[in-house]
Amino acid sequence: MPIYEYECLKCGKTLEAMQKFSDPPLTQCSHCKGELHKLISMSTFHLRGSGWYVTDYSGKNQSCSASKGEATKKETKASTGEKTAAD
Repeated sequence: MPIYEYECLKCGKTLEAMQKFSDPPLTQCSHCKGELHKLISMSTFHLRGSGWYVTDYSGKNQSCSASKGEATKKETKASTGEKTAAD
């Protein structure tokens, strides 16, 4: 069940409530009986383990592309007779 955060418009207190998706939102503060406003909270969803883009593919494409690009530049310069900075 998700945890929802509410803020009281009267006293400013923040409270958390574990509710089902189908439950109606809370409307009254338990401290001062003021009106509650539902807050948007940061998600705590994390992709862990292998099999996700972040862990398996994100860095490989960049490093492979960079090294292939460098090799292609060196081959092109070698075939045209240009000198590289390393030469």
